[in-house]
Amino acid sequence: MKSFLPSPSTLSLVLLLLSLAGGAQAQTHRLTATPPPYRRFNSWLMVNSDARINDKWGLHTEAQLRQVKGPNAPQQKFLRIGANYYAANILVLSGGYAYTMSFPEGNDSELGSLPEHRSYQQLLLRFDSSRVQTQHRYRLEQRWVRRPGSGQFTYLNRFRYQLRLTLPLSSQKKVLPGTPYLTGYDELFIGFGRNSDGNIFSQNRACLALGYQINRATSIEVGYLNQMAPQEEMASLDASHILHLGLNFNPDFRKGRITSQGN
Repeated sequence: MKSFLPSPSTLSLVLLLLSLAGGAQAQTHRLTATPPPYRRFNSWLMVNSDARINDKWGLHTEAQLRQVKGPNAPQQKFLRIGANYYAANILVLSGGYAYTMSFPEGNDSELGSLPEHRSYQQLLLRFDSSRVQTQHRYRLEQRWVRRPGSGQFTYLNRFRYQLRLTLPLSSQKKVLPGTPYLTGYDELFIGFGRNSDGNIFSQNRACLALGYQINRATSIEVGYLNQMAPQEEMASLDASHILHLGLNFNPDFRKGRITSQGN
């Protein structure tokens, strides 16, 4: 397959996704006659790893701690594990399992903890022949969710699309060890199926972060993430300001040595 160079159409797609989020915010203002309730200030601590085992297979592991009021008030704990199949240089197919434990309002309510089980299938396209690395991620999720006030699990379907751009902040063409970089993404969540209650728009996440490639396998990222999701009982959107802190560890064991797989 031919390499991909960022085009005006790609940049237009980024602007389109961001404008959709802005349009949803404007619609909220019209529905409620007040600005969206930006009342949540959270922090998300994330560790991601894609370990390359051989030419075709790899292992994905991911852990997150989402906090709403400090270390003693978690909002959500998250764990994902899956297998990666490297079908081509730019194409990775994945599937696996995720577990989430949510604590409404930082565990201050009487609702207790709400578990969720997920299976997922994913297609990832990555183009890095130019200075701007472009990544498209398509993910389908099957979710078993325990809703507030219910002792049973509800089955839900969700589709997610993420567009991510990464730019090295140096004269280098790619992100190499010792290179700072800028990365940003927008991800749209779409719910569907009989238990979705007609709520097609699930949420939108937009993030902008600064990163640093420590060595060939390890990088860190610090940035700002905005999350918008519908409120269940109001005709408006609930938005969160989130401090994004991420550690990426992507070892390559194909030849008994650790090499970089990118961000």
